[in-house]
Amino acid sequence: MSKNIQLFTIFLAAFLTLAIFASNANDTIPPAKTAVSITGKGLPQVVKSANLDRPFDFAGETLPMDNFDVRERLDRELMVNSYWHSSTILNIKASRRFFPMFEKVFELYGIPDDFKYIAVAESSLRNVTSPAGAKGVWQFMKSVGQSFDLEVNSEVDERFNIEKATHAACKHFLNLKKRFGSWTLAATAYNVGPTKLARQKEEQRATTYYDMNLNQETSRYIFRLVAIKQILKDPKAFGFYLDDEDYYQPLNDYAVVETSESIPNLGDFAQKYGTTYRLLKVYNPWLIMGKLTNSKRKTYQIKVPK
Repeated sequence: MSKNIQLFTIFLAAFLTLAIFASNANDTIPPAKTAVSITGKGLPQVVKSANLDRPFDFAGETLPMDNFDVRERLDRELMVNSYWHSSTILNIKASRRFFPMFEKVFELYGIPDDFKYIAVAESSLRNVTSPAGAKGVWQFMKSVGQSFDLEVNSEVDERFNIEKATHAACKHFLNLKKRFGSWTLAATAYNVGPTKLARQKEEQRATTYYDMNLNQETSRYIFRLVAIKQILKDPKAFGFYLDDEDYYQPLNDYAVVETSESIPNLGDFAQKYGTTYRLLKVYNPWLIMGKLTNSKRKTYQIKVPK
């Protein structure tokens, strides 16, 4: 009897050893189809690299794609913006609201269309405030905005007036182009500041943006603009599929009310003209308080949505 028990114990131990080995083997070498299965543990996605074997340019100025460093830096920005899905698709949607106005103003000043992608890179086409205090779609610091005649005080901040700020940005672009001689360096100076760029350019004995070693944000800046340009010009080529109704439309359905009087309460003003305080702010984000004192009796144009 004891001999039979002993044999049974040996047999059971051997069986369990084989079972454990087989289980571990299955865990170590998964089936070939697991990685692409939509019902198993794998992710049903295709992640591909961007095609770099073609010419790229910014504002008509060609990128030196024969330089491996340039290729890799552009590759990074194409990958980041292609697979940063939520941010990129929102930028695509917002582009139809703002780009037509940008393009119209750019034409007045002779600014290349590619400069509209600066607003995407700087603010994602939103009236935001940076940690450093830059504000609006074009991210003007207070002193720079005021130097281009944008009113900035406790009740009015025209850095948030997208039309006026776009005119100011164009004047700034032209000044930078005149100083640095190329559109690429003008865009670079817009990001890092003209004084810093001039100093770095001199210290490094550099002639082009691509020869310079700048801070991380600015070193990525032109490549980011080119990547944004490629994706927004042809979203489907990068896997973004939108129907016409998905895009945000321009806010063009409004009347203009001119006033040189004080407005004690913008909520009352909104009700007087048949709208809401919220929509009044959406159409006039430069009105940063709930009132407009207007002690100088300046004439303001306020958009009232119909």
